[in-house]
Amino acid sequence: MKYNDFAVFLRGFCLDLTGKPHFVITDDSANIPDGAMNVDFLSQDNTADDIRSAYNKWKSKYSCEIGDNDVLLPSCAVLSANGKPEKVFWIERDFDSAQKRLKERNASPVIETLVKKTNIVNAEDRANIVRNKIAVVTGGAQGIGEEIVRNLAAAGAFVFIADLNLDGAYKLARQINENEKRTAAFAVGVNVADEDSAEAMFKIITNTAGGLDICVSNAGVLKAGSVLEQKLDEFKFVTDINYTGFFVICKFAGRLFRTQHQTSPDWKTDIIQVNSKSGLEGSNKNGAYSGGKFGSLGLTASFALELVEYGIKVNAVCPGNFLDGPLWSDPDKGLFVQYLKTGKVPGAKTIEDVRVFYESKVPMKRGCTGKDLTRAIFYIIEQEYETGQAVPVTGGQVMLH
Repeated sequence: MKYNDFAVFLRGFCLDLTGKPHFVITDDSANIPDGAMNVDFLSQDNTADDIRSAYNKWKSKYSCEIGDNDVLLPSCAVLSANGKPEKVFWIERDFDSAQKRLKERNASPVIETLVKKTNIVNAEDRANIVRNKIAVVTGGAQGIGEEIVRNLAAAGAFVFIADLNLDGAYKLARQINENEKRTAAFAVGVNVADEDSAEAMFKIITNTAGGLDICVSNAGVLKAGSVLEQKLDEFKFVTDINYTGFFVICKFAGRLFRTQHQTSPDWKTDIIQVNSKSGLEGSNKNGAYSGGKFGSLGLTASFALELVEYGIKVNAVCPGNFLDGPLWSDPDKGLFVQYLKTGKVPGAKTIEDVRVFYESKVPMKRGCTGKDLTRAIFYIIEQEYETGQAVPVTGGQVMLH
């Protein structure tokens, strides 16, 4: 068995046992601490049973009293093959605590309070919807992705910032960790249009944290052009990232979630694509972008039907224009400047005239923000009864029927 696969199985077991997210980090040390749970691996087909059997044997060694709504959880597990220890794994509720246990080699058990299932909406649960959950955001080092990353971290999540711009991802991770005063973000490089790169990214995620709860497929590019004039290479560049890249990310995120589901059948996971209002309506002289976004909504609905049996929800959010983001507001290359120079907005004499023109198209009279979009993402994560949906975040500019 691959070690990172076992980390995912182990994390799923902890999810199933407690109803709470945990981190599982891999330890290369040959030093096996007292109190560790030993899992003698027999067959990948029976991994869940192997872990459950090992847990029952481990638990029988402890005579400590626990409450009716509590469960005894190991903080360290050893994967063995034919009685020989192969790898050590440390388990905790957050990344820093897991690292501390590894450093101190503290394998003392943990008493966890079980999550109670209820049909009543709980305000505290809503406030903590992503707390201690593990997320990845592609294209997370700048623009819309950066705002999503910052909001997820501020709400208590541990976020992998996945980007081709690895230097930018490292810089953002350092800023967030300093602001949050904890390890809340981790940089990882990825080219979403390359299968090997995407697969390697998900291996890093499982080796670092043991699994995943939320995958935000945000990486995207825009290169506008008339169908009469645009070069095929430019069209393919946009489609490779916005459409094919979404397929690639779903492929490997789905495999990870499917593995985790084997030991956590009741735990819901999320793949969320950051689409666009251009995926809900056409976009003049922007066919490559709009077409890729339309196609991605077809993938969203199709993948939702296929992956639901593994507890994976697949949805999309469709934001309106981020008028304050660099795509629009960059003083040299932003769309406001481009549209003013090309005369796209009739009668516009200043950048402000162009902005007012686009704001006037929105019933709410302003552009979309990262806060608006993150609220929609939180809704999708919290709502366990929806999959295959495209949620507009357009200030009323585009409405679904």
